[in-house]
Order: sequence, then C-alpha cells, then structure tokens
Amino acid sequence: MRDVLSGPVAASSFSENERAAVYKAIYTRRDVRDQFLPQAVPDEVLMRLLDAAHHAPSVGFMQPWNFIVIRDDVRKAEIHRVFTHANEEAKLLFSDERQALYASLKLEGILKAPINLCITCDRTRGGKVVLGRTHNRQMDLYSTVCAVQNLWLAARAEGIGVGWVSIYHDQYMRRVLGIPEHVEIIAYLCIGYVDELYDTPELQKRGWAKRLPLEDLIFQDQWQDTTSISSDLPHQDPADASPATPSTSD
Repeated sequence: MRDVLSGPVAASSFSENERAAVYKAIYTRRDVRDQFLPQAVPDEVLMRLLDAAHHAPSVGFMQPWNFIVIRDDVRKAEIHRVFTHANEEAKLLFSDERQALYASLKLEGILKAPINLCITCDRTRGGKVVLGRTHNRQMDLYSTVCAVQNLWLAARAEGIGVGWVSIYHDQYMRRVLGIPEHVEIIAYLCIGYVDELYDTPELQKRGWAKRLPLEDLIFQDQWQDTTSISSDLPHQDPADASPATPSTSD
C-alpha cells in the first residue's frame, strides 16, 4: 500500500517566550573545556540530544551522520593521548607570547566529561548521485555540521555543556575508533553537565580574540558593497555591558 504523505502545516511564528528561549540558547551557548561535573548524563537525555542532531537538515535527505558514544575510560585515555600528541605540536606553531597563553588554556575535557561523542559523515550514503550534491560535493559535510549545532543548542537547553575537540591527527583518531576510510570525522565532542558558563566566550575573556562587529560582515548584493540594513542589533553582547565572569548555568 502506498504511503500517504501528509500535507503542509501552518508556518506560524513562535510565541514571545518560545522565541526568547531559542535566542537564549544561541547567545549563551559556550564551548566548554574543563568545567564538566562528574554527574552522569541519563540515557533519555542523551537520546534527546542525539534525536535533535538527527533532525538537522541534510542534502538530499541523505542523513549522512553516525554517532559514536564513548563512555569507556580506557578508550577515552587512548583518545586523550591522540589529543596530547597533537596539542604539543600545535603549541609550537604560535609565537612566544601566544604560545604561553595557548599553554595556559584548558582546551579539552576528554577525561573529565562523562560522555565523549564522535560525529561522522558517511559520504557514500544515498549513492553516488545525491539530490543537491551534484555540483557541490561538500554539502554532506555541511549537513553533518548542522547536526552538531542542533545537538549543541539542545544541550544548552538541557543545562549540558559541550566542548569540541579539534586538535588531533585524523589517522590516529580513525585507528582508535575503527572508522572506515570512506567515513569523515566531523566532530569529537565532550559532553556533560556544568554548573557555570562564561558570560562571553572563554577565548574572548582570556584575550585570545574578540567577536567581530556584525555590521562589518554584512554586504549588500555583492562582495564588499555596503549594506542598507540599519536596524539595531537584537542582542547586546555581554562583553560590552559587564565583565566576563562565569555565571550559573540554568
């Protein structure tokens, strides 16, 4: 029997409170590095986060992602060695002043976070010809990054912190996790409850970089043409209003 597709539903806007909650998750999301609590993440909460990721948009609806959930301490220790090796290499790439600041940063929580999560992209899913990927081969990778962001925002709503570990050699990570060659590693995440988050990104607080002014990044109709948008920003960066200190997560 042929499936009967449901029709479109009303595209009504969210209520003011619902809209505020979405923007709150966006503006207060942080990359958590070393603030994880030992509290376990229940399976039902983890499944909500993974389901949020699974509802990300994907090119040709190919849903190229897989999720490797890592709780085993021995496996985490292996990953930590992979990170540490690459991190020592990375430190040497910066000038003396930046190198000292780099060395002071807590860049990962692999051993401390109750859950580690590797999100991958299977580039063969959907076959050789995928609707929407015919002329931009990278669209499946972009789709999987959307899944990462979905999970990250859902985690913020759950009071759960997420840290993205990006300093490792791909071949070593593949070896530890048994990932086949046709599958791309997109994100290695540390996940766990936190009781504090910085009001502004930690790298901004520590003097590594500042958020660029949005108005400098918007062009009109073509590259570097001045925009005609004149509205005030919808959100004031906390860095412009108060010192960037940790605040209680809710």
